[in-house]
Amino acid sequence: MTETLDTLRLGARPDGPTALTADWLLAWREDGHRLLRGAEVVIDGPRITGIAPAGRSDVARRIDFGAALISPGFIDLDALSDLDTTILGVDNHPGWAKGRVWPESYIQHGPYEMYTPEELAFQKRFAFAELLRNGITTAAPIASLFYREWGETTAEFDAAAAAAAELGLRVYLGPAYRSGGMVLTAPGKMEPRFDEARGLAGLDAAIQFVRDHDNTHGGLIRGLLAPDRVETCTAELLRRTVAAADDLDCPIRLHCAQGQMEVDTVRALHGTTAPRWLAELGVLSPRLLAPHATKADAGDLALYADHGVHIIHCPLVSARGGGTLDVRGARALGINVAMGTDTAPPDMVLNLAVGQIVGRIVTGDPSALSAADMVDLATTNGARALGRDDLGRIAPGACADIAVFDLDQGITPTIDPVQSLVLGASGRVTRAVFVDGRLSMRDGAVVGLQDDARARAQAQFDGLVALYPDRTWTHPTMAEIFPPSFPMEDLRDA
Repeated sequence: MTETLDTLRLGARPDGPTALTADWLLAWREDGHRLLRGAEVVIDGPRITGIAPAGRSDVARRIDFGAALISPGFIDLDALSDLDTTILGVDNHPGWAKGRVWPESYIQHGPYEMYTPEELAFQKRFAFAELLRNGITTAAPIASLFYREWGETTAEFDAAAAAAAELGLRVYLGPAYRSGGMVLTAPGKMEPRFDEARGLAGLDAAIQFVRDHDNTHGGLIRGLLAPDRVETCTAELLRRTVAAADDLDCPIRLHCAQGQMEVDTVRALHGTTAPRWLAELGVLSPRLLAPHATKADAGDLALYADHGVHIIHCPLVSARGGGTLDVRGARALGINVAMGTDTAPPDMVLNLAVGQIVGRIVTGDPSALSAADMVDLATTNGARALGRDDLGRIAPGACADIAVFDLDQGITPTIDPVQSLVLGASGRVTRAVFVDGRLSMRDGAVVGLQDDARARAQAQFDGLVALYPDRTWTHPTMAEIFPPSFPMEDLRDA
């Protein structure tokens, strides 16, 4: 019989086989996605068990979403798991003067953790819920280390694994580690400082985390090794990371070829570009997820193609800084390009739109990168980067990771649902999300997140921002570091 979505228990799998139907279903047939009308997908336990004409399946219940698109859930391989500090640098320049690089004075009396363990645990829980609210069902979380004492800790990732399992988000997890960081020694002058022993200790802790958590919670939690940024890593740290990933059979994510500071630092340290240096070290392989690549030249991309490296494209973050990736050019070389959001809110739909727009600008071709191409990047290409053929598609036997997008939310009339979603919507139209067959999000509600979460996140963010003068060159006031867009007046006490 037909029931409403409200009859399903949030945070649980439906009891017995359940058919999901809507005006449109994006299903996998043979070698690609197909848009089906008058169809339903059946989920039972953690898997998709069938696709059939609407009303034809023998099921315990049927949920009809009406004017909606039932789609594979998005795969976000650079998914923010903190409260986004990068947005503070979008309109506040230069970065070296805005607390984005530690000054020498801060090093002398720090660095220190700017969040408590409880705050670190909360920010990941809050970020994971935001991912679900934007139709993301698989995520490889990332957080900034600018406000950290050094790297991430296994304790906070133990909490992150528990949060993902409770909320119902599929994650590839591992604490970020590094051997060094950039230090501001004079206005505009940044120098790398290294502590290799500390980096290797971070790697050892990350290895133990993967051993303890990989393939737990019914496979919802998987391991990932996450050396932070290429310019903060030594050769030994990277060699040992590769050996550990081979032993653990897990992916490596390493930010690379992403900014001028990195390009200049790696050339000064190693006399070449980051991808070329990584090739010499034996780091490039199909295990490597390499976010951004906006500063990769033709030779760098050729090396990525030769070694099977996967590029993680984060178009919104890159475009904010005036950069982008030539996705069509990279794909022409045979490089698999998947998607990341790398900011908050983690609006994958908006990223698909921006990715299509900048892809056409960089090529000068108005037909470059269709809406379908962009959806592939966020679904099947992400699954390929993880070595999974059971994610990123709606097909019998695949994981029941499904997002439902409401086509009545300001994007009617519909051209076709995929084009209308990418061209005229945002992640806010996400109506429901199922992960591993479980209803993880319904109309913005997520199990395990308190009603005051947004207010708590804002207060926590405000507290972090208030500490910026301590780690900014010459310690200017907050108003100098982050001036308001327009002159601000407070009339609350007038």
